[in-house]
Formats: sequence, C-alpha cells, structure tokens
Amino acid sequence: MGKFRNLSYSTDQERQNREEFASLFNNSPIPLDELIFNLQLYLNRQSLSHLLFINELYQNVLKVHGDIFEFGVRWGRNMALFEVLRGIYEPYNQTRKIVGYDTFSGFPSVHEKDGQSKIIQKNAYSVTDNYDDYLTKVLNYHESENPRSYIKKHKLIKGDATVKLEKYLLENPQTIIALAYFDFDIYEPTKKCLELIKNHITKGSIIGFDQLNHPDFPGETIALKEVFGLDRYRIMRSPYNSYTSYIIID
Repeated sequence: MGKFRNLSYSTDQERQNREEFASLFNNSPIPLDELIFNLQLYLNRQSLSHLLFINELYQNVLKVHGDIFEFGVRWGRNMALFEVLRGIYEPYNQTRKIVGYDTFSGFPSVHEKDGQSKIIQKNAYSVTDNYDDYLTKVLNYHESENPRSYIKKHKLIKGDATVKLEKYLLENPQTIIALAYFDFDIYEPTKKCLELIKNHITKGSIIGFDQLNHPDFPGETIALKEVFGLDRYRIMRSPYNSYTSYIIID
C-alpha cells in the first residue's frame, strides 16, 4: 500500500495511526461482496463530518429549483455523495443535474494571491492517470441504483473549468444553479467561475466553499471578496467541519 498522503497539520503520530488504519482496510477479512456494505467500519470522524456537511448543503436546496455544480472534483467523493443524496431525498426529480469540473492534473497554475504555502504549487492535488474514466463508472453505478436511471442526470467535465463552464452555460442558457460547491482552493479559477455563475443563481441558491478563511489557501477568500463581497452575505459554517462554509443568496 502506498504512503498515506496528508497535506494537513497532522502530527507524525496521527499520520502513523492513519497508515495503520488504512492497512486494516486494505487487509480486511470481510468478503468483498459484504465489505462494500460495511464501509462504515472505516468511516473516521473527519470523513463522517464531511459527509454530514454535504448532507446539510443538500437539505438546504431541496426546495430550490436548479442544478448542482462542483468546481474541483478530484477523487469525486462529493459527486458520489450528491448522487446518493439525490436518490434518497428526491429520487424522481429528473431535472436536478449534477455537474462536476476538474483538470484531474492538479493546479494548472498559481497566482500571487494564492500565497506562499508549500501546498500551493503547480500540479498539486493531481490524481492518477485516466482517473476520470474510473470515476465515470462509479457515478454511473450510483445512477443505476436510482429510479429512472435511463435518464443520465450527471456530467463530469474534464479540463479548464474557466473555459469549459463558459461553453457549457452558452450551450445551456436555461441553467439555474441551486448549489455551487467550490473546491478549487486557488484564486484564478475560483474568481472566474464565480463571475460566470452570477447570472445563473437565484434567491435561495447556495454557494459552498471548502477553504474560506484558510491561511494556506487565501486565494479562495480573495476571489469571493472580489466577486460577491464579504459584507453582503452571512458566511455560514457547519458545526461538523472547521473550514467548510457557505452563503445563501437572498
């Protein structure tokens, strides 16, 4: 098993504990056909808190018409959660699309407004080769477990979101965005995509953020400040997570 990657403020002991825990998962004695239904064994506090936060966002837009967009998909955990939550809360809402953007090759570039943290560097947070093909199969499976699965209600878009999103919105001028979740971490794509979605959100729409007020990722906060301002909306935080937050358009 590969080295456990963690770019947070974890101690050496915490990293060692997680390496050992990952090894327990990798060597699980549970048969594979049962393991997939017992993943709660390996859901640690951090993972569960994130799941609860995404659930909170979804519940808040149940009565808001429109699609869900994620900017910065990476391994796709949020895309998968959105798919599952749609199947739980609104299985027959075939109008709610889930659209995700990522280069799948990490940060394409960094800006001076992104600060000096060693985490902020070109190609950081890349994934394995052709991972988008794998993720597509995972998302297709989740779709297959929901009613009317013959209607594809998700779209994974690979490439520069600042270009791809503009093209998508021109081709789909009917688009209303109920929830936009930003996990780019860096300034330029966050600002550009915030600008692009402004005319596609409505009262009640939620814009969520993964790294606001984070000292290692100042670019995300600066982008929000420049496009929407920090004094017009209450920035809500969830009790489940330290940095994740959201604003509600009113």
